[in-house]
Parts: sequence; structure tokens; C-alpha cells
Amino acid sequence: MFSPGSSVTIEVPASSANLGPGFDSIGLGLGITDTVQATIGGDGLHISVEGHGTGAVPTDGTHLVWRSALAMWQNLGIEPPTDLILHCRNAIPHSRGLGSSAAAIVAGMATALALVRERIDNPASLALLSNLAGQSEGHPDNASASVYGGLTVSWADDEGAGWRTVRPQLHPEVTSAVLLPEATLATDTARAALGESVSLSAAASTAGRAALLVHALTQEPELLLPATRDWLHQEPRRASYEQSMGVVDQLRARGLAATISGAGPAVLVLGAGEFALGADELPVGWQVLRPGIATSGVRVVSHSAPVTV
Repeated sequence: MFSPGSSVTIEVPASSANLGPGFDSIGLGLGITDTVQATIGGDGLHISVEGHGTGAVPTDGTHLVWRSALAMWQNLGIEPPTDLILHCRNAIPHSRGLGSSAAAIVAGMATALALVRERIDNPASLALLSNLAGQSEGHPDNASASVYGGLTVSWADDEGAGWRTVRPQLHPEVTSAVLLPEATLATDTARAALGESVSLSAAASTAGRAALLVHALTQEPELLLPATRDWLHQEPRRASYEQSMGVVDQLRARGLAATISGAGPAVLVLGAGEFALGADELPVGWQVLRPGIATSGVRVVSHSAPVTV
């Protein structure tokens, strides 16, 4: 199944989730990419990391990319290779709300799939990747955006078959910016701040804005400001990212559609066309990123078989 010397290189984009009212369901691919290169060979498992997470993430069998590859091989009923060299180049900031963990999961699963199937861009493979990665994360919004790119809307299948995803066509005038603080926030910490129930009025208001959000992103981006208002998760977590919420409040007062990106603390700003935004408007240490929207998702950059003589 695995030939020594065979190699695959995978790229996977960052993502922003929720976009205000689309909690755990709406995602957007961003133009920041992580790269994973896997080569069959060596002696056992060798993992190296450069970029974000260097010196902080493990380089043994607990590494998330490797564990995700194992999950895919297990799903396929394939014994994993005993010898593998794995190199991860991380451009996606960690613990900021830009889907770094989802990207790692998607990258690992895509690597595993690509090492046994030459193509991963067919609908069945993409659906498998999105579903398994969403199950691993516990929510599908970031994973689906990293798999497909662009705008994604995901939901739990009524038959219990996992996560399903559609990819509405994003309006060509929709633009984005990411405001990146120095502070980090673990997703588990952010989710722990949420209660088990919400009021009927909050649920109804958020449902209406989530529906409007899809319309604004695909048909009428001038409505992005009202469409990105949320009642479910941002206010309950304000204490977890108080400075970020201050930035959101300030920008929304200016008429900009600002939301917490995923679990935070980064801030996503959406617009209809270009909008002005300077670092001098932000707290000290914050950066303004203009990564653009990823129009495609995970992909195989290179795939090589061993050379025989």
C-alpha cells in the first residue's frame, strides 16, 4: 500500500467561523495556508514543524496532523505506514480563532487520503474529509471551510450520517480583513463560557440574522452589518476576549460588519468592496491582515511516486 519514497504535499487554508449569528454552522475560507509534506520512509515517525507552533506543539505521535491521518486510515480500514517523515509549515496563527486546529485535522486526513488515492478533489473524497474533520472537531464550520474554501453552510444529517455541507456562491464584492491581537485563547476555554440554554427571543433573533447573513454574503453585501449581529455566543464570552469585543463594538459603531472570528480573540471584518482600516485604530500590538478569501480549499500541491531503476 505504501511505497518507500512516495511523497505528497498538501496545502490547506485558514478559516473564520460563525461570522456573527452562524454559530457552529457558517464558515469562510481565508487566504492563509498551512503546508504539510509527507514522505514514506525513514525509521519510524519523524515530525518537524516550522512557523507557528514551533517549539510548542508536540513532534511525536500526539501531533494533531499525525493523529488525524491515523483517523482517516482507520476509517478506510488501512494499516498506517510504519515509517513516515512529516514536515509541517504553519502560517495560520494558533489559538486566535482562525481555524488552525481544523486546518491541521483536514491536512492530516487529506495527507492520509492522498497517500492511498491520487486525487482528493472529487466530491466523495471532499465530503468524507469534511465529515470526518467536523466530527473530530465537534463542529463543522471551520473544517468545511478548510476543505471547500469560500463560504460554507453545514448541518447535522437527520439520518445520523454525520455533517453535511453546501457551498453557496459568495458575492464577488465581499471583502474581508482580520484583526489579530497578540493574545491567544484556547477554543475549549471559549466554549466553556457558553451556557447550556438560551432564551427564545435570542434564538429567534439569531436565526433571523443567520438567514439574512447567507443572503447578504451571496446576494446583497450592503446588508452585512445587520446580518452579522449575534445574540448567542459573543456577549456570553465577552469576558474571555474583552479587548476584542471593544474593537468589535467600535467598528460596528462606524458601520463596519465586525465579528469575533470563531472562538476568538481575532476579529473578522466583512465589507461590500474595499474599506479603510488602519492599525492606528486598534489597541497596541494588534495587526491588520488582508488575507483575502480562499476561493478553493484543501489541495494536493505535489504527489510523487518513488523512482525505480
